[in-house]
Amino acid sequence: MIVELRRYTLHEGRRDELIDLFDREFVETQEELGMAVLGQFRDLDRPDRFVWLRGFTDMQSRRTGLTAFYSGPVWAKHGPAANATMLDSDDVLLLREIVAVPVFDRGTANPESVLHATIWHWAGPFPDPTESPKETLAVLRTEYAANDFPRLPVREGEHALVWLTHSPLQADVPVEVVKTEHLRLRPTHRSTLH
Repeated sequence: MIVELRRYTLHEGRRDELIDLFDREFVETQEELGMAVLGQFRDLDRPDRFVWLRGFTDMQSRRTGLTAFYSGPVWAKHGPAANATMLDSDDVLLLREIVAVPVFDRGTANPESVLHATIWHWAGPFPDPTESPKETLAVLRTEYAANDFPRLPVREGEHALVWLTHSPLQADVPVEVVKTEHLRLRPTHRSTLH
């Protein structure tokens, strides 16, 4: 599966406004078009950051789904209100699953649960890991296919490996890693990843 890791920087104090709108209007309406809304999160260390994951069967279905959604009636009606909460929506990694993102029942997230996302950045392409720590929920790496929906930019020229875990990642950092990011994420009530 192709997965977008999307990190939005919002106007101060408007995160809950976006989450309410997103969870109400943008979940089933995207899934009806063949996309998977995998997880929506509050970044616990950045109060004006909203993080979410969106999945696609392949790059062709990504282009088809995004075209239908962003030219359709739901985005026409609610997109301006969503955009009004945002300072930046272009911090996006285009990824491919190595260990698939698990999907749980929507609406069952523990309001106190925390998901850890550890992002290793490499100077060049790297091999897929052969082992995963036992607390690993999912592992994703950069998808190198060209972004064929330029209306939604992604970060290009990067080499990233993303670990999703329930506790801080317990793994030796390879010497090839040039930068590490760590996100502590609290799932929204309607997130299927928690």
